[in-house]
Amino acid sequence: MSHGLNPEQQEAVQTLTGPMLVLAGAGSGKTRVVTFRIANLIRHGTRADRILAVTFTNKAAKEMRERITKMIGPKRRPPRGATAPPAPVIGTFHSNCVQILRRHARKLGYPERFAIYDRSDQESTAREVLRQLRVHTGMLKPAEFLSHVSRWKNAGVRFDQAHELARTDAEHVAASGYRRYQQAIKLCGAMDFDDLLLSTEQLFREFDEVRVAEAGRFDHVLVDEYQDTNQSQYAIICALAGTHRNLCVVGDDDQSIYGWRGAEVRHILSFSKDWPDAKIVRLEANYRSTTAILEVANRLIGFNKTRHDKVLKPARAGGTPPRILQFKNEVEEARGITDEIRKVLERRQHEPRDFAILFRTNEQPRVFETELRKAQIPYSLVGSQSFFDRKEVRDLLCYLRIVDNPLDEVSLLRIINVPQRGIGAKSVEALLTHAVSQAKTVWEIFSDKVFVRGLPEPAQRGIERLQLLSARCQNKLTQPEAALAGVLRELVYDLDYMAALERMYPQADEAQARQASVEEVINALAEYEADAKSPSLAGFLDDVTLAGKEFGSPKDKEQQRNAVSLMTYHSAKGLEFPFVYMVGMEEGILPHRRSLAENYDDVEEERRLCYVGVTRAQDELTLCLPLQRMKWGRPQDTFASRFLYEMTGQADNPNRRRSIDSARKQVAASTRAAAKKSAAKSSKKS
Repeated sequence: MSHGLNPEQQEAVQTLTGPMLVLAGAGSGKTRVVTFRIANLIRHGTRADRILAVTFTNKAAKEMRERITKMIGPKRRPPRGATAPPAPVIGTFHSNCVQILRRHARKLGYPERFAIYDRSDQESTAREVLRQLRVHTGMLKPAEFLSHVSRWKNAGVRFDQAHELARTDAEHVAASGYRRYQQAIKLCGAMDFDDLLLSTEQLFREFDEVRVAEAGRFDHVLVDEYQDTNQSQYAIICALAGTHRNLCVVGDDDQSIYGWRGAEVRHILSFSKDWPDAKIVRLEANYRSTTAILEVANRLIGFNKTRHDKVLKPARAGGTPPRILQFKNEVEEARGITDEIRKVLERRQHEPRDFAILFRTNEQPRVFETELRKAQIPYSLVGSQSFFDRKEVRDLLCYLRIVDNPLDEVSLLRIINVPQRGIGAKSVEALLTHAVSQAKTVWEIFSDKVFVRGLPEPAQRGIERLQLLSARCQNKLTQPEAALAGVLRELVYDLDYMAALERMYPQADEAQARQASVEEVINALAEYEADAKSPSLAGFLDDVTLAGKEFGSPKDKEQQRNAVSLMTYHSAKGLEFPFVYMVGMEEGILPHRRSLAENYDDVEEERRLCYVGVTRAQDELTLCLPLQRMKWGRPQDTFASRFLYEMTGQADNPNRRRSIDSARKQVAASTRAAAKKSAAKSSKKS
């Protein structure tokens, strides 16, 4: 069963029992190996639905399902009495945890149909918590508060443990709010994204019968991108695979770049200690980049001390050596790169989609956008605002949440007067106050006829219309053959939402763009309905929330456009381009200034991020450095990134040490200035 697999890939595919670590270097055909291995397990008698494959993105899960269906689908017959052959269970960590929690959440005090709060819901709750604590936004913003809470949750830290780990004033305030935040969302019968993992881990730890039942569903567990697992994900995988020990994890420690969101590279580094009888297979043949590019990549990543020993071996000989370009400043950098791309495109041998400009910070692409527009070169800024964050999309999803669960207060309060129906701010405040005093939700207060009659007449009529609207949708959903997309289409019509968008956005172009987003939500619901085995409104809402930024994300659509890609290194992971420009190769940007406070692990992650950038290039790689950058309106000298010296074999160059020392002094000075400013602000308040 070679199927064009190299010997190492074949070894991974044909090892069918026991723990196995597949170290899959960049461009080594990782996805091909995973799908072939699943197909091989099925061919050797494992029931497909006894195989669990866990990925990190919905896109990866969908691609894996499609590949496996093509490989094994047509040849199998369904078991007697079944309408379709069993299929492997393939999904993200979060989607699998939702299924587990739907079965057992009551054991943790949550309703079976708990809501899943997205970022906007979380920020609403966080804002209220900080208001209760009388915390000024200058001290701690809702987004910063949630960042602290998320970091603790990803490390498996509960609210009663957070104070012990808090170091700064902001962290102590966040620790105080953590308990209130958790109680508030649980009171609403909701979990946030991080809770899905944390609660599943808690279930397995506190209820052994649950762990045994869930682990017993599968005979094989496969985990993709294992280097990105956090503490909860690690514990969940160990719980699911601990009995049968048929665990295959695939990943690359050299591409572990998500430490900031809780990923712990030590999980992949210590796999053979956790599973002493594990087989280790190294996929080192790279089919993406030329020899010249891989020489630079191998040289760079070799400076990391905590890594598995491996070297990328090129399947493509030769190639153009990577270039280093220096420019006077960041504007000249953008202008020079744009001019190069324009000249290549004029020769008509390449398309705009062949080019990627990679950057470290979200501020960097501004000047590139300006220059690309001037040159009339199409470009896409990948990973910008999520489709899911657009107002009109959030409005419709909140309406669907209210139809599915009227007690979802965060969603109700968002659309209670959208479009305007006469329920003004004072009426909303009165409803909330009465709801709190009665220990009820606002939706339940709607049915308190005595109280509602005390509200202004427009508010009374608005509440009645909202109740009727929800009741009509719920009634339609109970009818046989009810189409979910049809229900949403009628809801949009009943709300006269398209006309409301025209009133809210007088400019025709913007109104049309937002109306197109409404249509896209209806399309997404229709697609879900066509694909799902048992489609339901709750299932669609779960899918949307779990997909997060992937839902309707411009990332896939923009990449289908024939345009130059502008993206961060994090967004570029998993992609490849014939021409790659890595811009802003300077100390303080790459490595980022946050990593320059003598934290060796942080610098190693920044080096891995640089390595990810290098290994995106198929044919040509260009590393760029502006000699000056504008900061606070003044030009300041930059210092070449230490990674440039490492890649070019000049790590012992005295300029490298001078560059690092100078950058570190700048970081220390800016840190002292920030601390001084913060202290002055605190003394002024007191």
